[in-house]
Amino acid sequence: MPVTLINPENHISVPLYHHVAVASGSRQVHIAGQVAWDAEGRLVAPGDLAGQIVQVHRNVAKALAAAGATFDDVVRFTWYAAGWKREMYGAFTEGMDRAREEFSIPAVPAALIGVEILFEPCILIEAEVTAVIP
Repeated sequence: MPVTLINPENHISVPLYHHVAVASGSRQVHIAGQVAWDAEGRLVAPGDLAGQIVQVHRNVAKALAAAGATFDDVVRFTWYAAGWKREMYGAFTEGMDRAREEFSIPAVPAALIGVEILFEPCILIEAEVTAVIP
């Protein structure tokens, strides 16, 4: 499924994502908020934002596969970060880099939203994902 990623001319370029994704397909996949739980519901990487981001990507990969999709079909990530502070950005980018070593993840449009707390106090990051497939 072709997804075209665009950064508009004369617009800031951000290395972690593109500003626009244009997708053609007939089915939308909406993945509920994924956190860093393993298959048994245990938290992976407690206290480690980068490690939790990698586990979130593992869970997203499983959810995409269940819908017949891959990361190439993703058109948007929405991230929620508990207790977000600007100084957490380094750990966030480290987690994204580590996830990209494990998976082929295009730099699709994304948002990072700071929240006070997520489902449980030890969960540091959550992602909702949208994909479009033929």
